[in-house]
Parts: sequence; C-alpha cells; structure tokens
Amino acid sequence: MSDVPIRVLVAKPGLDGHDRGAKVIARALRDAGMDVIYTGIGQTPHMIVEAALQEDVEVVGLSILSGAHMTLLPKVATQLREAGLGHCVIVAGGIIPAEDSALLTSQYGIDAIYGPGTNTDEIVAFIRTTVAARRATL
Repeated sequence: MSDVPIRVLVAKPGLDGHDRGAKVIARALRDAGMDVIYTGIGQTPHMIVEAALQEDVEVVGLSILSGAHMTLLPKVATQLREAGLGHCVIVAGGIIPAEDSALLTSQYGIDAIYGPGTNTDEIVAFIRTTVAARRATL
C-alpha cells in the first residue's frame, strides 16, 4: 500500500442527530492511520459532496439512523459521481434493513454497509483493501 494516508470524510446526512457511531468510526479510522475529517450532524447531500471535493478524500463514510437512507444515500452517491468523485469508496452505517442494503449496494453504488456492532477492524480492512485496489487502477 502507498505511503500516502487514506483520506476519509465521515458525515451524518439529514436530520439524524445521533452521532456516537460516526465518532467511534472516525476515531477507529484515525487510529488506523487514516486522515479523517468529520463534518458533524445535519449535512445535506450537497454539503457532503462539497466537503469531499474540498478535502480531496478517497472515502466517504455516511452514518444514518433516521430511516431516510433510501432517499439520502442515493443522492449523495449520485452527486459524488456528478462532481467527478466516482472513484471515492462509499461506505454507510446505521440501521438499514438487509433488503435496503442490497438495493443500495447493487443499484446506487454504495460499496459497503455496516450495522450496529460491526467490528471496526472489519471496516478498516475493507477500506484499506478497496482503496488499494482503486489506487492501482488510477
């Protein structure tokens, strides 16, 4: 893997104010040597994409517990592609039913979805592996 640290944006789309999980993930990724930017709560898809552009990230992590995942996550993914950030790895976490997870990954370009209780080592490993593969194609 390259010596360049992986840059990750962690964001809370929508009106979901529960950010403990996002902060835990941000800390775990930072402890794993990644550069992490946490946007905080109440982010619109446009705000998330603008931050991703400004921070030149390779990974966008989205934490959502509000139930609006089928509206907000596709918007973020679509706007990232439209902004020229189609290379970004998109991971999501929160309370997302299995059938919705399947649609989000197969139809909307979300690379991985993690539920409550997922071991952070699993998320770190996925991000490292996926970013390394994408870097190899650029």
